[in-house]
Amino acid sequence: MSPPHDGTGLLVHDPWLAPYTDALRARYAHYHYRRTAIDQQGGLLGSISQGHTYFGFTRGIDHGETGIWYREWAPGATALCLIGDFNDWDRTTHPLSRDSWGIWSLFLPDRLYKDRLTHQSRVKVHVVSASGELDRIPAYIRRVVQEGDTSHFVGQVWLPETTYTWRQPVPHLTGGLRIYESHVGMAQEEGRVGTFREFTETVLPRIARLGYNAIQLMAVMEHPYYGSFGYHVSNFFAVSSRFGEPDDLKHLIDSAHGLGLRVIMDLVHSHAVKNIYEGLNRFDGTDFQYFHSGARGEHPAWDSLCFDYARPEVLRFLLSNIRFWLEEYRFDGFRFDGVTSMLYLDHGLAHDFTSYDDYFGNNVDEDAVTYLMLANELTHMVRSEAISIAEDVSGMVGIARPVAEGGLGFDYRLAMGVPDFWIKLIKEQRDEDWDLGKIYYTLMNRRPAEKHIGYVESHDQALVGDKTIAFRLMDAEMYSHMSKDTPSLVVDRGLALHKMIRLLTFTLAGDGYLNFMGNEFGHPEWIDFPRPENGFSYQYARRQWSLADNEGLRYFGLLRFDHALQELDITYRLLPDPFIEPLWIDNGLRLLLYRRGALVFAFNFHPTESYTDLQIPVPDPTDYRLVLTTDAVEYEGYGFVRKDTRYIWHPEPQQGRAQSTLVYLPARTAIVLAPV
Repeated sequence: MSPPHDGTGLLVHDPWLAPYTDALRARYAHYHYRRTAIDQQGGLLGSISQGHTYFGFTRGIDHGETGIWYREWAPGATALCLIGDFNDWDRTTHPLSRDSWGIWSLFLPDRLYKDRLTHQSRVKVHVVSASGELDRIPAYIRRVVQEGDTSHFVGQVWLPETTYTWRQPVPHLTGGLRIYESHVGMAQEEGRVGTFREFTETVLPRIARLGYNAIQLMAVMEHPYYGSFGYHVSNFFAVSSRFGEPDDLKHLIDSAHGLGLRVIMDLVHSHAVKNIYEGLNRFDGTDFQYFHSGARGEHPAWDSLCFDYARPEVLRFLLSNIRFWLEEYRFDGFRFDGVTSMLYLDHGLAHDFTSYDDYFGNNVDEDAVTYLMLANELTHMVRSEAISIAEDVSGMVGIARPVAEGGLGFDYRLAMGVPDFWIKLIKEQRDEDWDLGKIYYTLMNRRPAEKHIGYVESHDQALVGDKTIAFRLMDAEMYSHMSKDTPSLVVDRGLALHKMIRLLTFTLAGDGYLNFMGNEFGHPEWIDFPRPENGFSYQYARRQWSLADNEGLRYFGLLRFDHALQELDITYRLLPDPFIEPLWIDNGLRLLLYRRGALVFAFNFHPTESYTDLQIPVPDPTDYRLVLTTDAVEYEGYGFVRKDTRYIWHPEPQQGRAQSTLVYLPARTAIVLAPV
């Protein structure tokens, strides 16, 4: 039976929403009103998502002449004039004409400008308004470059004579979604900004060898301040020039596809940089052109500006941006940043979200909810297999359910509570005191019928002022005792728990998995971009791959273990399998056992007690074999568990199961068993 088209289809998956039936209908009605207006103007694939083909600089014809059109939406301005190298930056010679909609335009025929306004010509637009006169970078510009060592940025006309030739088909996604989160600039070992080409040559092969099937690229859109991690975007249609040219990014994506990797973009539509000279702020002289006016338009925590999702031209700008990245660069989807901030008028700040009441009412920005529904629909209309992921910490109902049910249409939501849970646990308790039942049920605690991406830590948990999980477990010992020739009980404990925490999260926390680059091998240091406070140092804005490649260091074993994690899903299609159940949880014995799909997972968290001939329950009357142990020598373990072990089942009940088997389970070790 198809869901009712009134926004209440979510009740099928979550009966607790019944008291909010009217609120769900009202939310869907708000979306439907906006969608109907769009459909009457050509639909989501019409002009609402084609702004990038009309605004900015495009090739075209006027009165039979070929040339370049420049168009800009600036309803509050009184005059616009195109300036650049082509006219010696004269602010009077090339005025634009305004129509009744506030759209300004200028046609430059090839007959006069073919040799003057060319590919890569530097340009800006001089804007005159009631607020004064300023030289601005065009809103839909596709290339922005920094002027030498200055803090000055300028736009470039980007109309190459030849287009990139795509060579590789988009790989089909098999198994679960296994994401390697990456930042191109800090992906090299040298203390400098890395490039798309370098990433393609040196990092992509690493990711493919590990067994990931997707990468998530951060900081793609142009941002004036490198230290913002790419989250203070200034030019939404421009690839960050510090990493290379547009074709370099296309080559990266094409190469990733050839390696079987999908490429997801970290999309920032939740806010924009305040900068006037580089960004959209007060472009036409008003504070309400793209953003909310006054205090509502300023994000109190991020020092940035908040889009007004009710304005049709803002929708055109953002929806066109989505379509642009999907079609022009062949991205395979998006991780939408800052969704919680978008959904709530208070941006979710200092909000615990303990009641369903929090997801409805006057604090919810229904225009933002509608925008996200439209954005997800468009994403999947342009690319049916595209992936959309929501970064939402609030637990908003229906985020990862179809719009037709009243959901927001994302494919996945990030399981953002998981890394916070691990950090709190490690900080506040000895592992001897961890409540294993709480660990199991916390990792399993997610909204029904919505797919989640589980992770131990992303870039957020590795930023300066915080610590990676590896550093929390081993701290300064990582600087002196990571050699295989240097014994350390602290490092032994840290490595054991690092592997166990990752195995638990990979197999329990969701339908997909994410790792930030370097964390898979326990990268020893935090992330800190060059800034005045650190003397503009790149010391912590890089990745020390040589540590993982050195077979004499223990990082090498952690890297191997990460590959083994990915192989669990590759071989057994583990992540898409929804069948998970506990088998035995015993805080006294420090045992945690469960199954996912056909596999059995057994964890011994006891710091000193190893169990010989431990009788454990198994779900099926069949023999089992060992497919993974965290204690393997190649993963920096002791090698106490024999790889070739076959576990014979016995018709002896254990923990409510009709059959069991005997295993050897060393202290701080996990094993994974598969039926023979």
